Amino acid sequence: MSKPFSVSIDNGVAELVLDQPPVNAFSCQGWADIAQEIRALGQDNAVRVIVLRAEGRGFCAGVDIKELAVNPDLIVGVNKGNFDTFKAIHRNPKPVIVAVHGFVLGGGIGICGAADILVASDCARFGVPEVDRGAMGGGAHLQRLFPVQKVRHMYFTGEMIDAAEAYRLGAVERVVPREQLREAVLQIAHTIAAKSPSMIQLAKEALTGIEDGNLEDKYRWEQGFTLEAYRSLDSQEARDAFVDKRNAHFSG
Repeated sequence: MSKPFSVSIDNGVAELVLDQPPVNAFSCQGWADIAQEIRALGQDNAVRVIVLRAEGRGFCAGVDIKELAVNPDLIVGVNKGNFDTFKAIHRNPKPVIVAVHGFVLGGGIGICGAADILVASDCARFGVPEVDRGAMGGGAHLQRLFPVQKVRHMYFTGEMIDAAEAYRLGAVERVVPREQLREAVLQIAHTIAAKSPSMIQLAKEALTGIEDGNLEDKYRWEQGFTLEAYRSLDSQEARDAFVDKRNAHFSG
């Protein structure tokens, strides 16, 4: 089975492009492959900066809910794939710049929250629909992007915010038209790639070390609640309703 992304390296900049039609929702194996590739790029001496972007209708819709509907036991593997991917970005020795367009949901939020720099097209919209899908997760990474109360409003309501609001809140470095997104993110990447690799790696390690708390520990805490949620009848009903394209009916 082919991997859900492509990779190229040019003048010290690695470009990993997510491409899993129709919505860049990744299977258990897909998440594992993404994590492995990001780790490998971080160890490649030809790479100084990693750019992560996507093709298609949106950046990332998260996990493949339909796969989980068929085999709920895969939630443990999916959780691991998400954890490994986000850690591979956040703890990567190289700076990771993420460029987003369209919908940024679920695991897409985790990718953005783990990144060093975020660039968005003006059509980008950020959301965490997990509660409506019978799951948890993503709050730790969302809170690295937005203030606490904004995170809770997004988490509880499932409502999305657009690129302009994300920029106003300080999560996004630059908002550009969709057709200029790749050029904008590569410009930043090449600026960083032209600097001393050892100094940039030291800078990233130092900045990660002074963050408030441990992002990976926080996300691992959340994932325990995702597993607990998946054992509930309401979670099964939420996932069934999503797959069947109907409204969910909860017991009360």
